[in-house]
Amino acid sequence: MNNQEKILNKIKDKTAKIGVIGLGYVGLPLVIRYLEEGFKVCGFDVDNSKVEKLNKGESYIEHISPDKIKDFVKDSLFEARTEMAGLGEQDVIIICVPTPLNKDRTPEMRYVTETTETIAKYLRQGQLVSLESTTYPGTTEEVVLPRLSAGGLKVGEDFFLVFSPEREDPGRADFTTKTIPKVVGGTTPNCLKVGSLAYQCVVDTVVEVSSTQVAEMTKLLENIYRCVNIALVNELKVLTEKMGMDIWEVIEASSTKPFGFNAFYPGPGLGGHCIPIDPFYLSWRAKQFGFETKFIELAGLVNSGMPEYVVKKIETALGEDNKKLNKSKVLILGMAYKKDVDDLRESPSLEIIELLLARGADVEYNDPHIPELPKNMRDHDLQMESKDVSEESLTKYDCVVIVTDHTSYDYANIVENSQLVVDARGATRGKTKGKKGRVVRA
Repeated sequence: MNNQEKILNKIKDKTAKIGVIGLGYVGLPLVIRYLEEGFKVCGFDVDNSKVEKLNKGESYIEHISPDKIKDFVKDSLFEARTEMAGLGEQDVIIICVPTPLNKDRTPEMRYVTETTETIAKYLRQGQLVSLESTTYPGTTEEVVLPRLSAGGLKVGEDFFLVFSPEREDPGRADFTTKTIPKVVGGTTPNCLKVGSLAYQCVVDTVVEVSSTQVAEMTKLLENIYRCVNIALVNELKVLTEKMGMDIWEVIEASSTKPFGFNAFYPGPGLGGHCIPIDPFYLSWRAKQFGFETKFIELAGLVNSGMPEYVVKKIETALGEDNKKLNKSKVLILGMAYKKDVDDLRESPSLEIIELLLARGADVEYNDPHIPELPKNMRDHDLQMESKDVSEESLTKYDCVVIVTDHTSYDYANIVENSQLVVDARGATRGKTKGKKGRVVRA
């Protein structure tokens, strides 16, 4: 029996051991899916606090209940580790590590390369390695494959390598890890066969593509599509305001067309790990082929400029009240990058706060999902705690800024009790109780 047959049989009878590297918003839901299907899973993460919580049956992600973890820990079907030596015991190794940007907006591939080099130390015959981290086309075969092959094992015969882009949307209830189709591209046909079966066990639909490059590009297209369309409505928001129109009303009216239009909404900037980052991964890669992605880069420029636009709107609105931004007391409502989650990754709120602080404002925030800002965040070190919001507390702020439209906020009450509201989400539409001028759109 060859290596391919051995691992296929292990996957089919669910005796294959699953190792997931990176236990965040992508890795942890994947861990749970394999556990739910009867596999034994080991999670790896460099964050000791995460590992300790998981091994106690606790969750550190708000929308993932500890009930989904604790019984598997109790039954010794799941454990988390910081030590990577256990990688050699795993039959399937799935990489879910971050792929951020450097300050010059070039890909930061350190996490992928270091993880791959670690896997290579323990790589043995009969293992499948799957990269899920969002990256530029060519990463799997140009970055991952050479490192895994350096020890002499042959891909497609001794070990198997695929790319399968993550498609998580934290906090969403209508789609789950199980029901979202999974794209898989293999380095060889044998790799694709093994990788597809490994995912068919935990998702309803696997979409096979011809190469790892196509799978990598698929993820970028999905997110660049959103980035470009959000940039369009962000630009139109600025224009329609100058023309005396409400962009949200325009979008609602356009959405009544039953074909040829998909609604996208403006905001204070892009957040989350994918949409603010992925376009720059592709534009960087395109330059290596002598091509400039002008359209994509322009969209990124428009979106990245929105936090500054919001701050200017705050400054102008305060000026209309004969107040200066310097020393004004400002409350930011919402730190998460999207509503009803506890995910801070690339949140525009972080940049907005930093811009306000740099201009001398006295800034506080409230977010029911984020009680405090983590210390030593990448590029941010604000060290703030969420403040309570009440009718009385709202009155003490010169300006209240709605950056994240959590459904738990009582927007009518916020408008009623605030001196000035700057709304970057259209959350207060229809909730101003006729008190015109108290709300400024941004």
